[in-house]
Amino acid sequence: MGARRPRTGHDWKLLAESCTALLERVPELVDEHLRQLFDHSPVYAQVLPYDQQWREAEEAIRIGIETISAPRDSPRRDLEYAEDAGRRRARQGLPLDLLIHAYRNAGYLVWDALVEGAGGREPERLAALMRSTTMVWSAVDAQAEAASEAYRATEAELRRRTDEQLQALLDALLEGQATPGLAARAAAGLDLPEHGPYAVVVLRAERRDAAERPVRGAGFRFIWRMRADGEVGVVALAPGQGLDGVARVLDGRCSGPGGISPVVPGLAELGRARRLAELALRTCPPDGTAVVRLDQRMPTALVVSQPELADRLVSDVFGGLLELEPADRAVLLETLDVWLTCEGSAGRAAARLYCHRNTVFNRLRRLEQLTSRSLARPRDLIEMTLALDAYRLSGTRR
Repeated sequence: MGARRPRTGHDWKLLAESCTALLERVPELVDEHLRQLFDHSPVYAQVLPYDQQWREAEEAIRIGIETISAPRDSPRRDLEYAEDAGRRRARQGLPLDLLIHAYRNAGYLVWDALVEGAGGREPERLAALMRSTTMVWSAVDAQAEAASEAYRATEAELRRRTDEQLQALLDALLEGQATPGLAARAAAGLDLPEHGPYAVVVLRAERRDAAERPVRGAGFRFIWRMRADGEVGVVALAPGQGLDGVARVLDGRCSGPGGISPVVPGLAELGRARRLAELALRTCPPDGTAVVRLDQRMPTALVVSQPELADRLVSDVFGGLLELEPADRAVLLETLDVWLTCEGSAGRAAARLYCHRNTVFNRLRRLEQLTSRSLARPRDLIEMTLALDAYRLSGTRR
C-alpha cells in the first residue's frame, strides 16, 4: 500500500510544512536511530562500519520524510530505496527480522518527531497530523514490505548460487579432480570433515524414482547428487562405523540396483570411491534389485572390469553348453547357480529347485561333461563360477 495524501489540501499543506521542518533534524534522528538499533542487537554493528550505516540510514530517513508529504503521483523513491536496501542487507547477512525492526524503529522515530514538532504550540497542525496517521504508517509498512520482498528474493538467489557452487565442488571431487584446495573448500561449504571415513553409493538411473532417500541415519550423513547416468550418494561415516551399517540404512529405502564403494580416508578420495562403487554396480545383473558392496563382490568385479577377457572366459568354459537349446541351457545354469548359492549342498539346492537331489546331481554331471571341468577341482570350480557371473552380467543369451 502506498502513501496517500491527507483528507484535505489544507491538511496536506500542514503536513508538508511539518516534514520540511523535520528534515533539519534528520542527523539527530539518525544518531538516535542507530543508538537504539545497537542497543537492540549487537548484530547491527557487525554487519558494516558505523559511518556507512549512518549514511545509508540518513538517506533512507530523508527519503521517507520527503515521501510522506510528496504529491500522490510522485515517483516512489522510498520503495526503490527500500528494495535496494533489502538486497544489500541480504548480501551482507543481516537477519530479515532485524531489517524489518530497523524500518519500524525509524518509522516510530519520525512519527514521534512529527508529533513533537506539532504539539502544544500548534493544535491545528497536530490535528492535521492525527488525521494523517494511517497514511504515514501505510508508507512505513510499504517500505518494510518492499525491503522484505527484495531481501527474500536476493536470499533465494544467493542460496541457489551457493548450492550450485557446492554441487560443482562435489562433482569435481566425484570426478577425481586434484585441484589444490578443492577438498578443503568442499569441506567448509558442505560442513563435512576433510579427512575421515567416507564411502560412495551409486544407484542405477532407472531405479531412482522409487527410492526414499535417507539423509541421516544410524550415524551416517548422505549427500545425494543426480547425474545423467544415475544417482550418486556420498556417505560420511561416524568413527568406528563400517559399510554394514550403510547397507542396512539403504536396505528397503533404495529399490536398487546399486553399488557401495570401500571406505576411503577423505574427501579427496571420492573420485576413486565413485569409480569403485560403479564397479560394484556393474556386478549386479540387469534385473537386480540389491545394493551391493564391492568388497563382497571382488571376484565378480574382476570379471566385469575386463569385458574382453570375460567374453573369452564364457566361450572357453561354456562352449559346449552354449550350443544347447535356450531352455535346456537355462535349466543347467540355474542349477549351477542355486547349487553354488547353497554352498554345494545338493539337498538344499533340490529344495529350492523343487526337484529330487538326484536330479541336481545329474544336471551337475552333465554340466561337467559339457564344460570338460570338474566341480570337485577348486580351479575348475573357480572358472565355472566366474564364467557364470560373466554370462549373467553380459546379458548374453546365445
